[in-house]
Amino acid sequence: MTPETILTNARIILPDGVMDGTVVLRGRLIAEIQPGRSHAPGAQDCEGDDLIPGLVDVHTDNLERQVQPRANARWPSRSAFLAHDAQCAAAGVTTVLDALCIGDLGFDQERDQTFLDGVRDLTEMHGTGLMKSEHLLHLRCELPGEDMPRILDTVADHPLVAMLSMMDHSPGVGQYRDISRYIKMRVRQTNWSEAEVMARIAALREKRERVVPKHRQWVLDRVAHRDLPLASHDDESATQIADHAALGIRISEFPVTMEAAEAARDMGVAVIGGAPNIVRGGSHSGNVSVMEVVRAGAMDTIASDYVPAAMIEAAYACEEAMGLAPAIATITANPARMCRMDDRGRIAPGLRADLVQIKHHAGLPFVRRVWREGGRIA
Repeated sequence: MTPETILTNARIILPDGVMDGTVVLRGRLIAEIQPGRSHAPGAQDCEGDDLIPGLVDVHTDNLERQVQPRANARWPSRSAFLAHDAQCAAAGVTTVLDALCIGDLGFDQERDQTFLDGVRDLTEMHGTGLMKSEHLLHLRCELPGEDMPRILDTVADHPLVAMLSMMDHSPGVGQYRDISRYIKMRVRQTNWSEAEVMARIAALREKRERVVPKHRQWVLDRVAHRDLPLASHDDESATQIADHAALGIRISEFPVTMEAAEAARDMGVAVIGGAPNIVRGGSHSGNVSVMEVVRAGAMDTIASDYVPAAMIEAAYACEEAMGLAPAIATITANPARMCRMDDRGRIAPGLRADLVQIKHHAGLPFVRRVWREGGRIA
């Protein structure tokens, strides 16, 4: 007999509005949505809490934070992955695109090892039932990295790859266009002298001019057969948005200026904003406020970036600017559509029973229960 779960007395956030009612789960799918309270035996009272779809996080660096919780303390890879998975589930994230970096610019030598370990661990654990959330791969290709093509070539055909983004974290562009700020950050992170950091910056800027265009085209050619969602990263100008769109890159991930965000909106390029930027009230790197992008009608999807729990808080913070259902869609339906996952992201009959129950207290949303494919995971 197919197991059935009845969730009643809930404030259900639907794609087109809000309904007080009941959601019936049968097996792994949503079976029915009914107005009003159910009196069926075994119906679970949601006590008037919000019921939203399970979150789809298209970009999280949270695994890196678990792998290296302190500057000089590297955690065992599988243990880090399980801690990461538990945090995602507790935050209501039922579909996770683990954003793993490919390519070393000389400052983060251990990132390549994090990538290799992460792909290995995910491959081994996927389908075992040991992980609470569903994990997929988001390949973050560091275009100036000399080693990027070699490493990407080994995973470009991996079946769990769900998105690919192309980054350029060279000093002087994008997120790091403020050179003085970049120098201070690298001196603090590496304990190098300022002269050593300056020498590295000079080498990176010279390499960027000859490597980035070549590597971008190589990436596009290498994954063309996959028809993956492709994103640019840290766009700063309308010209960049247009140039990327002409190459088939139809997602702008974390644009750093309002000019870039508005250009993406006007060209029909989807925009991803970081949840921590909204929760903190601004960028930690001095870039555009995501809430300003929201108010300009230029933001489609919110990603956790580096704090899974920030997604729900950020979405509810957008309610006043865009309405509740559209705000919740930024962490559910919109990212699911971006990743071409038409089986999730909305509360509708026939879709996956990925759901999150949320109570509001003192102005904050609290996750109470989480279901993935009909099973309770948090």
